[in-house]
Amino acid sequence: MKVAIYGKHYLNSTEPIINDIFVFFNINGVEMIIEAAFLKILHEKKIIQKEYKTFTSHKELDSSFDMLISIGGDGTILRAAALVRNSGVPILGINAGRLGFLATVQKENIAEFMQFIINKKYTISNRTLLSLSCTPSNTAVEEINFAMNEISVSRKDTTSMITIETYLNKEFLNSYWADGLIIATPTGSTGYSMSCGGPILTPDVKGLVITPIAPHNLNARPLVIPDETEIRLKVSGREKNYLVSLDSRITSVKNETILIIKKTPFQINMVEIPEETFLKTLRTKLFWGEDRRN
Repeated sequence: MKVAIYGKHYLNSTEPIINDIFVFFNINGVEMIIEAAFLKILHEKKIIQKEYKTFTSHKELDSSFDMLISIGGDGTILRAAALVRNSGVPILGINAGRLGFLATVQKENIAEFMQFIINKKYTISNRTLLSLSCTPSNTAVEEINFAMNEISVSRKDTTSMITIETYLNKEFLNSYWADGLIIATPTGSTGYSMSCGGPILTPDVKGLVITPIAPHNLNARPLVIPDETEIRLKVSGREKNYLVSLDSRITSVKNETILIIKKTPFQINMVEIPEETFLKTLRTKLFWGEDRRN
């Protein structure tokens, strides 16, 4: 078995996790290829002494890898997705962060769940991605031109609202007067969109969520649409520029630029362990079924 390892080091919180993973894989003869910057940190912190083969970009990840192990939080998985891209390499998230809707394997269960991986007792959850193009073209936006959670637009250098003209399959939907607008995938529906009042979608739903951020027109509500829909946005406001984000990647775009958002032709494959399903994660992270009033 051959796995890629990518992660973030958070002081003392990840050290036991990293040690457990490396010891387990070494005992079981798993070939580990470590992201070069991550391995450098592990060597500098003296967490790992041994030398390993490394990779530095998505070009080195191919079908010879059984999966990529992401050690960190959900943000780390989003960066891991930018490494995996369209290679089809599945991602397993080990949660060293806090909330963790994507990084579902908890540090208390690493040995048990790593055995599931060795025994290939896991399933693959296919996650929709969004792509973005601009008219006129914007190299900064289109360089890494996909998002796993959401694409959002928001105001920049001003406290004033922006206006977001929104079209679905070239038909006018609405002009949102708001701080911004989120276009979220089912994966991203538990993130920024949810915090702005958007609905939660299970990962297998073939839909997207349009969620306004602090809308002035209070009758504007989140909207679920088919994921085959082409979305066009045109933003205007008092300032010359506004912000566009694709997950954690943010850039500035000029007013009146037309943004075209579509589902990508490829998906990200997330590894799902039998005892750590999406519904169990929802119950655990959102305390469903528990009385927390006191």
